[in-house]
Amino acid sequence: MNNSVSNTARLLGAGLRALLVLTLVTGVIYPLVVTGIAQGLFNDKANGSEIEADGKVVGSSLIGQPYNLPLKKGEETPEPDLKWFQGRPANGLGTNSVNTQYELILSGATNRSGDNEELIQWVKDAKAAVVKDNSTADFTVKPSDVPADAVTSSGSGLDPHISPQYADIQVHRVAERNGLPVAGVQKLVDEHTEGRTLGFMGEPRVNVLELNIALKELLAKN
Repeated sequence: MNNSVSNTARLLGAGLRALLVLTLVTGVIYPLVVTGIAQGLFNDKANGSEIEADGKVVGSSLIGQPYNLPLKKGEETPEPDLKWFQGRPANGLGTNSVNTQYELILSGATNRSGDNEELIQWVKDAKAAVVKDNSTADFTVKPSDVPADAVTSSGSGLDPHISPQYADIQVHRVAERNGLPVAGVQKLVDEHTEGRTLGFMGEPRVNVLELNIALKELLAKN
């Protein structure tokens, strides 16, 4: 009987020591090492790829955000604030209906096929709006000028980038709305156009948040 109790105590002691060691290694040491490496080597990415302006965080370079006018009474969706560069449509975004304590946006795609009538109408309406909004007294946007990313949402609905082609057709409108020279606004677009990753992956792109921050800084100088 004494041997059985002694063996049980030894097993319990060994199990407790194993639990403490594993807790220390996997619950303390490993997270600290991984966090330290991330902060030391990938500080920007580890902290959410934050973008700062005027001394405060205004967003992430990985997540697109809208540039809209305040929602008016009777409106279901706000109108775009056309003094700023606009990002891609966000038709894939859903609404949070589970935890209503927080106004969360759910990432997602439209999940509609290419021949879906509703999707086709969305694209037609979006193209007409792009042509209308971006045509100015001295610059006319033709339907054939409108790139695909101007009228379709990304797979996540949160793409922070637009194509240089979409940025270019917004230049005259942004310049006119802000009283800026077209050449100055075009220069901003050119300076914020990123090439393909490693020279061959992906497509050239423009981060809309970073471009609008540069636009705000340009406006402050004028």
